[in-house]
This record gives sequence, C-alpha cells and structure tokens, in this order.
Amino acid sequence: MILHELIDYQTLRLIWWLLLGVLLIAFATTDGFDLGVGTLLPFVAKTDTERRVAINTVGPVWEGNQVWLILGGGAIFAAWPPLYAVSFSGFYLAMFAILFALILRPVAFKYRSKRESARWRNNWDWALFVGGFVPSLIFGVAVGNVLQGVPFRFDPADMRIFYEGTFFGLLNPYALLCGLLSVAMLVMHGASWLVLKASGPVAERARGYGSVAALAVIVLFALGGIFLMFGVSGYTITSEINSMGPSNPLLKTAVHEGSWLANYGAHPWMMIAPILGFVGAAAAFIGIRAGWEIATLLFSKIAILGIISTVGLSMFPFILPSSLDPNSSLTAWDASSSHMTLFIMLVVSAIFLPIIVAYTAWVYKVLWGKVDADTVNDKSGHAY
Repeated sequence: MILHELIDYQTLRLIWWLLLGVLLIAFATTDGFDLGVGTLLPFVAKTDTERRVAINTVGPVWEGNQVWLILGGGAIFAAWPPLYAVSFSGFYLAMFAILFALILRPVAFKYRSKRESARWRNNWDWALFVGGFVPSLIFGVAVGNVLQGVPFRFDPADMRIFYEGTFFGLLNPYALLCGLLSVAMLVMHGASWLVLKASGPVAERARGYGSVAALAVIVLFALGGIFLMFGVSGYTITSEINSMGPSNPLLKTAVHEGSWLANYGAHPWMMIAPILGFVGAAAAFIGIRAGWEIATLLFSKIAILGIISTVGLSMFPFILPSSLDPNSSLTAWDASSSHMTLFIMLVVSAIFLPIIVAYTAWVYKVLWGKVDADTVNDKSGHAY
C-alpha cells in the first residue's frame, strides 16, 4: 500500500477544512488581541507613559502571533489552490489595504520611540490604530461577502478564473455589519488582554471599552444571524456529491437558494458554535466588569471560537460560493490539492504545529506579568 493511501481523500479534505478553521481561529485569538490593543490605543491611553504601557503589553509577542496568519495563508495556497487564486485576485485591493496596515504596524512599533517629539509619537500611535482597525474591519467585510457569494466564475474551456466584482461592491450593508462585528470582537479581545497585562488607568479604561465591545458583539452577532435567516440566501448543491472526486468545481451543479442555517437542522450538534459565541461574549462582559483577568481573556477566546466556527459550519461544504455562477462555487470536496499533497502537508503539520504551540506557550510563560509605568520607564532599554 502506498503510504498516503493510509488516509482516504475524503478524510484528508475534511481534515484540511478543519485545520484551515483552526489556523484562522488561532490567528484571531492570538494576533487578534494585538489588533484590538492597536484599535484601543488612542482611547485607553492619554499620556505618553500610558501609551507605552499599552504598547508594551503586546510589543514582545505580536511578531510571534502573526505566524498564524502566515500559516493560514500558506495552508490556503498549498491545500486549496483555487481558493487562494480567487480570493487573492478578487480581493486584491482589500488585501493590499490589509498588507499596508500590517506593514505599517511594525514600522510604528520600531520608530515610535526614536524621537522625544510628542507630535512624532502621536502620529505613530495613530499608525498603530490604523494597523489594528483596518485589518479587523476588512477581515470581517471579507467574511460578509463570502457568505453572500463572490462574483467569480470559471471558464469551462480552460478553467481560467474571471472575477467581475469591484472594491466598493464589497462595502455592502451585510458585509459592513460583519466588519463591525469583527472590530467589536477584537476590541473586546484586546480589552481583555489589557485588563490582564496592563495596570492603572490603562486597565481601568480598557474595562469600560471592553464592556461596550462585548455587548456590541452580542447584538451584532444576533443581527448577523437574523440577516442570514431572512435576508441572505445560502447555496445548495443540487447534484450528487462526490467527496472522493477530482478537484474540479464545474463537475457539480449548485443553486443560490436555501439557507445557510440548514446545516443546524440537519446536524443539531452544530448549534454549540453560535451558543459558544453568545455565551463567551456574555461571560467576557461579566468577567471584565467583575475584574476577572485570566477568565475574561479565556471567555473572549471562547466567543471568537464560537463566532468563527459558526461561519464555517453554516457554509459547509462550501468554502467560497460564487454569486455569478453557483456551479463555480468552491467546496471542500472539489477545490483541494491532490491526495498526495494533502497527506505530505498533514505529516509536516503534525511535526511542526506542536513545536510552534510549545514555543508560543513557553514565550507567554516567560513574559508573564503586568506592564506598568515603572516597567516602561526602566533605563535598561528593553521597552518600546
């Protein structure tokens, strides 16, 4: 028996669909609080010392947290090539805006303290805000558009991809609602992190903003579900599903009908995802008001897990539906790499993911403790 045949093609596709979700959740729960702190920076910190306290809560870990974004992009490229091709070409300007913001962030971290000028530092602080707010918003807007369907199609003759949307077409009401939910979710997470890691006025202000953000998450998540129920049609495969077949989206037929909530009727256990989203956000609100530090961050992570899982479970097996030609929609069963490629990637992931998790856990253990004014004013030069 050939080694890669130890796991059948259908199982490998399902495993990589799950792993893609794991990587997205890992990014949102780690680098997500970095983005949230950046978004909150102009509001929770009023003086230079307070802003340095907020910055130094994420300064030592933000680079390591971004590894999950890189892993997620790499997984899409290697495991789901058509998804990579469509999303990175169709969302080109949106991706460019995200990359600009993410590139601006490390520059701001490194250059902010190079001069004593208040104007200089204030400008870089707003750059950190842009580096946190813009990706948070656009990631959510992208998810909102995916749920509605993206205007692309495949040419049956040569499988060329044609994208017929515009950048401003992405800014529709439902997508903006999802964008606001994403911002609220990561602001809640960033505030939870500041309550845990910061001290003094920064932590106190973070409690207030985090409380509002947690309530906003509950309201916006509920509104998103109501829109899915009554205003946003789902997609349905109308032909026989061949989960072991070749990776060719045009071998199936699909329609832009039905509801994204149909999976919950067929598989009631999936309801645990939206329940975790609501319960996690409600618990985070209670925790942040009660002064629970570690528990609040954990509750915030649970909310993120539930919200992102809700999207994935609602859409399964669709990964990227097409509003232009539903038959071109990408699913977990017809948009993957080859059997051999998925198996090799799984072996590599089984080796390196535990190493990344172990190293990340060790870093957080070493850096455990609060950041205060004395820490950032220490003359040793290790603080931003």
